[in-house]
Amino acid sequence: MLLALVALFAPCAGATALAQAAQAQVGVTLRYDPAYVRLAYPGGDVPMDRGVCSDVVIRALRAKGVDLQRLVHEDMRANFAVYPRLWGLSKPDSNIDHRRVPNLERYFARRAQSLAVSDRAADYRPGDIVSWRLPNGLAHIGVVSARRSLFGGRPLVVHNIGAGAREEDVLFDWRQVGHYRWPATPVAAGATR
Repeated sequence: MLLALVALFAPCAGATALAQAAQAQVGVTLRYDPAYVRLAYPGGDVPMDRGVCSDVVIRALRAKGVDLQRLVHEDMRANFAVYPRLWGLSKPDSNIDHRRVPNLERYFARRAQSLAVSDRAADYRPGDIVSWRLPNGLAHIGVVSARRSLFGGRPLVVHNIGAGAREEDVLFDWRQVGHYRWPATPVAAGATR
């Protein structure tokens, strides 16, 4: 019985791999750089030593063979009207769309598993993706780590909020607006939610 309970609460291997791919960016991505950059497509990325919060998520998923640049771009091309209109664009832009947190929130709500936002640490697993609104209204996103805080046992989060990729105890520091779990098989691009 005890083994069954341990298995029930153990993170799946894919989620742990996603958390590890996020953790691997700590000490490598050293700068926060929101500059617009023309990227190769598909599979484009800014230099590894820099990026923004969304790049942590993009790179973690890419390490698992998931190209958010391509997936978000294809979904936006087919469903542009359901994405936020915050930047005055009239069509998708494969250089930047996947690097914008509101676009990732919409994509994950449509194609990943959307979970309830919670104030309980037990509701978050390694590899979960969480998005927030900072006190200044800006959107932020990160990946839940497999490690926990020394005090309180809260899951740490890998994110980049201004000084490169960091693993910190920030899960409950800001107002959460999204909680997502990447499925082993993403929802097909033709399906709608």
